[in-house]
Amino acid sequence: MQTSFSIHQLADPHMAESEKILRKCVHCGFCTATCPTFALLGDELDSPRGRIYLIKEMLENDRPADARTVRHIDRCLSCLSCMTTCPSGVHYMHLVDHARAHIEKTYRRPLGNRMVRSLLAFVLPHPGRFRLSLAAAFYARPFAGLLRTMGGPFKSLGAMLSLAPLKAPSPSSLKQGNAYPAASAAARKGRVALLTGCAQPVLAPEINEATVRLLNRAGVEVVLPKGEGCCGALVHHMGREEQALTDARRNVDAWTREIEGGGLDAILITASGCGTTIKDYGFMLKDDPAYAEKAAKVSALAKDVTEYLAGLDLGAPVRATGLTVAYHSACSMQHGQKITRQPKTLLTAAGFAVRDVPEGHLCCGSAGTYNILQPDIARRLRDRKVANIEKTSPDLVATGNVGCITQIGSGTQLPVMHTVLLLDWAYGGPEPALLAEAGLGEARLAVPA
Repeated sequence: MQTSFSIHQLADPHMAESEKILRKCVHCGFCTATCPTFALLGDELDSPRGRIYLIKEMLENDRPADARTVRHIDRCLSCLSCMTTCPSGVHYMHLVDHARAHIEKTYRRPLGNRMVRSLLAFVLPHPGRFRLSLAAAFYARPFAGLLRTMGGPFKSLGAMLSLAPLKAPSPSSLKQGNAYPAASAAARKGRVALLTGCAQPVLAPEINEATVRLLNRAGVEVVLPKGEGCCGALVHHMGREEQALTDARRNVDAWTREIEGGGLDAILITASGCGTTIKDYGFMLKDDPAYAEKAAKVSALAKDVTEYLAGLDLGAPVRATGLTVAYHSACSMQHGQKITRQPKTLLTAAGFAVRDVPEGHLCCGSAGTYNILQPDIARRLRDRKVANIEKTSPDLVATGNVGCITQIGSGTQLPVMHTVLLLDWAYGGPEPALLAEAGLGEARLAVPA
């Protein structure tokens, strides 16, 4: 793609990076075949190629974002399926991130939209605030249907209430600042930090708890560094660049203290959306002389929990589960981190029959806050995903991202669980509550064939 940025524009490192990305695009259109929004809407401007043209026009002309550009960029899920498909290596993620930051700085959204986005940025990255909001949502939930019919920001509020659980789980027993030693100190195989996260420990604290148990039994010490928090992904994808970088710097500081203290073999993440962002800290902070080197080291150590578990000897499973699992590969896992084999290999080794989902490359519609900000498109994508999952006739669904668990679970009666919960159970951990509720756990195994 030809570009005509001025020398003055290219002096800005963000603009120079975007210009480099734009020049790689050859207009081939392969990305349109795998873009979820183009598959649903059929509008060229709702495809990666169309959005690239809009971004180029906006940045090259150095103009504020307009309503048309914002509408089509907002509809992008950042699923990154286009990056998996692209034969030219166009780094669409960095380009659309720059576009969103530009939109945030130059475009004044309607009041209702601003209020919803500010609410999400204020609540979701903070576990305490999020837990309080879920308590309030319990009383407002009966109005969810009415709000969804009202349109505008009310539709987003209705979607938010519909996704909220009826009851938030009890807080986790895991505490920041604590280290959880390997079951056998003599056979210790490593020391890792585990991201606590923000939304996940409120919605599903059992995921990190299962991760700690499984790793401890496998001979790995797990530390939860004091001072770390939200990875910044939620606000990053809303264009709130400075807030995202503040989150990133705080986490880099927390993990650097552990690296320089007891040492770390890896920084593990159990929410793949967070993992994609943390693995990008090195890029996000490359122009910050105080953090560039430390951020690059953190990104190099960051691993999805299944990526790390695949390198361990977990031994033989202690339960013959006999369950058929539809594996949903989150977009941030398969497209963002290029992890496709390890989760399925681990589940198979643990005794599960793993089924691939048709159209597995298409997003479920969660995408961080997308299912709140774009509820109609998100619901259509969810229903399409659920229909494809149910075609495989599984007993349950496994995935590696809490957003996908919430989104898919809102559209099916099948249990939807994090991969690590199933692995922990198969290798000696407690029975997951969802399995027990669905009659798929210990009670089923105890019944004679």
